[in-house]
Amino acid sequence: MPKVTFNNRQKPFFNDLKSRVDEYFESHHLRKTGDRRLFIKTLVLVPAALLLYTTLLTVSLPAGVALLLCALLGFVLASIGFNVMHDACHGSYSSKKWVNELFGYSLNALGGNAFIWKFKHNIVHHTYTNVDGVDDDIAKSPLMRQCSTQKWVPAHRFQHIYVVLVYAISSFAWVALMDFNKYFKGKVYTTTLQKMEVKDHVIFWISKVLYVFFYIVLPILLVGAGAWALGFVVMHLVMGFTLAIVFQLAHVVEETEFVFAGNDDLQIENEWAIHQLKTTANFAPDNKVISWFVGGLNYQIEHHLFPRISHVHYPAISKIVQETCRDHGITYHLNPTMGQAVASHFRMMKELGRPPAVLPGLVS
Repeated sequence: MPKVTFNNRQKPFFNDLKSRVDEYFESHHLRKTGDRRLFIKTLVLVPAALLLYTTLLTVSLPAGVALLLCALLGFVLASIGFNVMHDACHGSYSSKKWVNELFGYSLNALGGNAFIWKFKHNIVHHTYTNVDGVDDDIAKSPLMRQCSTQKWVPAHRFQHIYVVLVYAISSFAWVALMDFNKYFKGKVYTTTLQKMEVKDHVIFWISKVLYVFFYIVLPILLVGAGAWALGFVVMHLVMGFTLAIVFQLAHVVEETEFVFAGNDDLQIENEWAIHQLKTTANFAPDNKVISWFVGGLNYQIEHHLFPRISHVHYPAISKIVQETCRDHGITYHLNPTMGQAVASHFRMMKELGRPPAVLPGLVS
């Protein structure tokens, strides 16, 4: 892959911003990791998922009620991913490393793999956000064209319609295909995967086997293959769409920018922090319900600038980030509501689905 670097020699913006944020935590005598607000979320979401799971397997319910609970389980599992797993895998859930590692494995319980996700998300995505050719989150695909530098194919004309289904099946594809693809190829898109130790290989396979047992074998034994199949599909459709749309609203909207990494080495003209601001957008910051369920990922700018700060602090430090952006003349991308962010995303997908204009003189 080409070497992509940033103009980080001086970093005037980020140095100023980091100083202000550090001063906030020091003056308020706060730790940057999670606090009781995050622990309460954990104590609500994890038992809720276990209760829904056991109820579906042990209680005889009308089909409609059972499917509704399957959908709710998918949503709760996504919220565990947003709130518990995400902070833990970034090392921001707790100041204790073993606590972060333990709760990071909640991703394995959802069907994914914490080791691969940390590399894909923490290292590749957070470093090379919206860099076409490197960022796996916007990897080129015959199904989706997420930036103008990606090849257009006729199917993209309808992508703003069918991406709803693509998003809905994304968690199943992640669990059943993508993890294995990265594991056996030893690559995350164009980047070589960090070497896995023996422990990491063992955890990968044991957690995948346990997933098959608890999500497939045991439910089939207890409720039958037909009921399991329908419930499993509903759960994944809701979980997949919830996970996908939240992450898409942060980076693939009209306001954000993209950079193309070709075959040659590339130095991006901005410092890394400014690149994050150009490629990231917040949404619905004043909606406390959305903020609670999505684990503060509607404050994606703050998360990208300070991934090791727990999301429970994002509303407070967002004021500091906005003020520092104004002082440095840097645009802070924000969609006031989730509806506006969703509309912006689908408008962008529709626009990217149009055939690219052919410049005069290039038609043979």
